[in-house]
Amino acid sequence: MENGHTAVRQLRYLPAVGSPYGVEVIDFAALRAMDPQRRRVLPQRPDFHVLALVASGTGSHEADFLGYRLTRGSAVWIRPGMVHRWSDVDACDGPLVLFRPGFLPATVAEAAAPVCWHLDRQPLDLALLAAAHLGREHEAAARTPRPVSPALLSHLLAALVLRALPDAPASADTTRAAGGYGEVFRAYRAAVEEHFTDRHHVADYARALGYDVRTLTRATRSAAGTGAKTFLDQRILLEAKRLLAHTDMPVAGCARRLGFRDTANFATFFRRQTATPPAAWRTAYGASGVLPVAPPAG
Repeated sequence: MENGHTAVRQLRYLPAVGSPYGVEVIDFAALRAMDPQRRRVLPQRPDFHVLALVASGTGSHEADFLGYRLTRGSAVWIRPGMVHRWSDVDACDGPLVLFRPGFLPATVAEAAAPVCWHLDRQPLDLALLAAAHLGREHEAAARTPRPVSPALLSHLLAALVLRALPDAPASADTTRAAGGYGEVFRAYRAAVEEHFTDRHHVADYARALGYDVRTLTRATRSAAGTGAKTFLDQRILLEAKRLLAHTDMPVAGCARRLGFRDTANFATFFRRQTATPPAAWRTAYGASGVLPVAPPAG
């Protein structure tokens, strides 16, 4: 703790000995065994994905200022850069799949997937079988590596994710997103992640990527359910909240870090998005320490 702010632990992808690939399957019991000091209950920010399935037990999880209750059938997808903590998983059992960015095939549309959702009995059973299959193939590949091992594991990971994701109604926009629009959105999302601290206008991304603003807006709405400007603003706002909640950086420093001309400009942006000035939001969050509980999707 620093002046009331909980420091965030940065987690790097460090595969276990004998796990040379970009994916690894463990479980909640292994997570607890590897963490006798219970650092899992403190905020952490991984540079890799974690897909967790709760096969039994109950618990709770927090990710980027929302709390989630976990029960049998809960699925959790932690993305790289997300600030989260396993606030209570002492009674949870089930697999956790860790994988590097880029190991999941690009054809799997994960942009609009929620952080936490619920699987009914049959989808859960099938997802658990897919996770077990991935784990066994990973163990076999670690013992006897073959040239096809990375591709095989990548496809099994894709099968697991597709099996576990909540159903979404098909639409014309979804069909287009699987084609050219999906490629456009992936390029836009990657550019936003790299440049959101210095590019605050969609037109700047359109010029850099070689598209017009309308194309970026349509692609983003198809893949993420929101317009390109809203998507960009939400990414900037999320990082602003992370800085305010987990660092002692002055508001003026947050403004500079996020590329705003001055503190007033940053405060106007933050207030427009949250209806609260940044300093007041920081005080309220630090004083309450209570997150709203989000209903599971699906």
